[in-house]
Amino acid sequence: MKKYLGLLLAFFRASAISDLEYRVNIAAKVLTDIIWYAAQLSVFEVLFRQTTAISGWTLETMRVFMGCLFVVDSFYMLVLQENLDRFSDRVRKGDLDLLLAKPINSQFMMSFQKFSTPYVINIAITTSYLIYALTKVPDFNWWRLLFLIITIPAGLAITYGMRFFFSASALIFTRAENINYVWWQFYKLGTRPDAVYPFWLRYAILTIVPVGFIASVPARLLLEEPSPWLIVGAFSLSALSIYASMRFWRFALRFYSSASS
Repeated sequence: MKKYLGLLLAFFRASAISDLEYRVNIAAKVLTDIIWYAAQLSVFEVLFRQTTAISGWTLETMRVFMGCLFVVDSFYMLVLQENLDRFSDRVRKGDLDLLLAKPINSQFMMSFQKFSTPYVINIAITTSYLIYALTKVPDFNWWRLLFLIITIPAGLAITYGMRFFFSASALIFTRAENINYVWWQFYKLGTRPDAVYPFWLRYAILTIVPVGFIASVPARLLLEEPSPWLIVGAFSLSALSIYASMRFWRFALRFYSSASS
């Protein structure tokens, strides 16, 4: 564990040095995401001008939901986005050949070798927005913020497990861009509260394709009476997602042909 934590720190330091060489690019990334946040929020700000509630969600609680979504998304973009988005290219170019020869877990190297350090700023922005949204909720119990210690890592682990499945399919199909497009359609389901969907779809995004744990579950644990089942589900599905990703990686490696062979 100490070795892997040391590697993560080294990867972060190297990524920060690399990113700081292009400071304008950092500003552009942050500005682009602020525009994306504003676009997402504007949809609900406009909708709630016409109604007071949607499937039990008010404007104040919807802001909390969006805050949870933005925070989880910021951590995902910081740690995982660049590695998993470039997965197919790295397989085709032979980068995996070098990683398989190293005395370290190849899945770990493919998943965490590059951090997108500008998103540290995004984490500060989105966390500030979530705190602001919570101040607008009447009689909010601030002790419930402790649930985020469980749900945000769980949401990241579940997101990673599903995203890794689609990325690692490049070992089998070589070019997996279209398969990755399927992932983004699933992810979009998690960017809206689970309560707005019909029962069968709501059940699906909380169990079969658990994108509901990205933002819906953290928001519900903050706003509603805590459900032990949601906490157990978060732990169980995050562990299952990581385990399944490891099993699939070993399976997919059987189909890999060295780029240098």
